Amino acid sequence: MSNRTLEAQADIFAALADITRLRLIEIMKDGQARSISDLANVVPITRQGVTKHLKVLEGAGLVEFRREGREARYRWTPEPLTGTREYLDMVASQWEDALSRLKAHAEADGDT
Repeated sequence: MSNRTLEAQADIFAALADITRLRLIEIMKDGQARSISDLANVVPITRQGVTKHLKVLEGAGLVEFRREGREARYRWTPEPLTGTREYLDMVASQWEDALSRLKAHAEADGDT
């Protein structure tokens, strides 16, 4: 896996490592674009706080920004999570292989 791909995964994990950002994603999971004001009415932080969290999510590719008139609107973009899922599946497979080898080794030692 390339360094760039690993950096993208790290950005996604970092973005998801905050309960407020997870809550924002939970609110936006229906795919509807929402304003900062709409989101600030649902989460217990200021509009400035919401903006900071949205910037982190945007940097990880998990939300996209667009302007509608004077209003900034954000929409959840789940596509980057496909790569994250593939990465986690790869890591899980590596761990399963390692644990299988360890089990086989332990069982072989038990037979002697």
